[in-house]
Amino acid sequence: MLVAGTSDSAIMLEWAMGELMRNPSIMKKAQEEIRETVNGNTISDADIQNMHYLKMIVKETLRLHGPPFLIPRISRRDCVVDGYDIPAKTRILVNALACATDPDSWEDPESFIPERFENRYINYSGTDFEFIPFGSGRRVCPGITFGVGIIENALTTLLYHFDWELPHGLTPHELDLTEGTVLSTLPKHPIEVVPVIVSLET
Repeated sequence: MLVAGTSDSAIMLEWAMGELMRNPSIMKKAQEEIRETVNGNTISDADIQNMHYLKMIVKETLRLHGPPFLIPRISRRDCVVDGYDIPAKTRILVNALACATDPDSWEDPESFIPERFENRYINYSGTDFEFIPFGSGRRVCPGITFGVGIIENALTTLLYHFDWELPHGLTPHELDLTEGTVLSTLPKHPIEVVPVIVSLET
């Protein structure tokens, strides 16, 4: 659980920063929310619970860049799904990424739009099958709270204490967020960003 909660969270953090660098207006809105919520240099869990836009950013990152496949299942009996015959004892892979980018469930599914979660209550429990980054049912990830907490805390800290720039004169639309899918969906090219220390003294 510790390995999954830290390595996968680090991957999601890289994707979140990449998407925010490519969408400066979203980053600015997130930083404004964070810096208005936090008092002093200590970020508390209570502060993060009040950061609704940040939570939407995390959900949208998991929607677009979450694990591509869930833990394999095996069918218990013969069945027919959407016209396909599936014999008993067939190993089944659920494509969670296809569910999360299905145009029948999501408007403009390939775009990074955190606001899509503003008036649409969807959680991580696996009951909304268009959004199942942690799986569903009895094999849902037991470390949901741990993993999401790591991402939220790390992202809040990065956005609170630093402004961010792209290196080498790169512009946001030139940032390459091509995926290289293996067991996890990693950026094909590492995302490089430059931190700029900001003074938050009032």
